[in-house]
Amino acid sequence: MSKEVFHQIGESIPNSSRSKLFGKDCYKLNGKAFICFFEECMVFKLNEQDVQNTLKLDKAILFDPSKKGRPMKAWVQLPNEYIGQWITLAKAATKNIIELTT
Repeated sequence: MSKEVFHQIGESIPNSSRSKLFGKDCYKLNGKAFICFFEECMVFKLNEQDVQNTLKLDKAILFDPSKKGRPMKAWVQLPNEYIGQWITLAKAATKNIIELTT
């Protein structure tokens, strides 16, 4: 169910396109990934303040797709137990990627 919610959120964001990031489903705006799905979690590319706030949630971690201790500092992975907050964070990721690419 969580992957379906991820796709519903991604499809609801105007001008987003489905793509792949490290072989995982993602959505892009202006050619840049801003959300992806990894291990039943949604992953968001956020600004520094949103990263800090989101990491305060239990089980939220920096995204480390290689699992080699090299997390991506602007990307936060949030488990499906926070599925109710995914849309809010996806909107924050959308705003962030628009600011970075325009």
